[in-house]
Amino acid sequence: MNSTLNPKILVAEVVGTAVLIMGGPGSAILAAPVIGVYGVAIAFGLSLAIMAYVIGPISGCHINPAVTLGLWVRKKIDRTHALSAVIGQIIGGFIGAAIIFVIVQASGTIERGSFAANQFGQAGFADLGSAIVVEVVFTAVLVFVVLATTSRAFAPAMGGLVVGVTLALIHLVTIPIDNTSVNPVRSLVTAVFAETPAGGTAPIAQIWVFIIFPLIGGVIGATLWAIVNSEEERELSAT
Repeated sequence: MNSTLNPKILVAEVVGTAVLIMGGPGSAILAAPVIGVYGVAIAFGLSLAIMAYVIGPISGCHINPAVTLGLWVRKKIDRTHALSAVIGQIIGGFIGAAIIFVIVQASGTIERGSFAANQFGQAGFADLGSAIVVEVVFTAVLVFVVLATTSRAFAPAMGGLVVGVTLALIHLVTIPIDNTSVNPVRSLVTAVFAETPAGGTAPIAQIWVFIIFPLIGGVIGATLWAIVNSEEERELSAT
């Protein structure tokens, strides 16, 4: 199997993930006092929906390692595609976070604070158990929906809209629990730039939760899709 990287996929995921970080966490950091939780949730959804239509034809617009893992598990993509996508996501995530960080530093009025990082057990967020349930269950939902949009029975033109609305819904439900990850790269890059709260735990020390459990959720979502879409899965296995 060809193990070289695909530069088109890599660059597309760099761009898409950078936009997701600027639009999602960026809205929470720069605009939350104006747009509130509802606005932040919508910003996440819009960022994904827009990029789905822009880079979807190139890379599939995963912009999330859990989504890439789910698609790879179901043999929707090969190893080269998966590796190219994840490397692009990491690079793009840090680029997007760095741009927001520069804006914050240059503004002189915006506090960096938690930098929209994911947390549990502090700053008003729920405990570890709740965070684990949220990340497993809602990442599974996201990956299930993404896989549904790849089905032959699904109208291709609707895919970006459906996954974007799904991500917005997930954020509306789960932001109060752990600030919503469902995306290991989104969690990693914001944790790196976050400040340690006084008397609290640095978000980077809790990052393992927001890497491990979204990935587990991604596999569960892919498995559930295989169960409900068994006919297409049998055809895939036969090829």
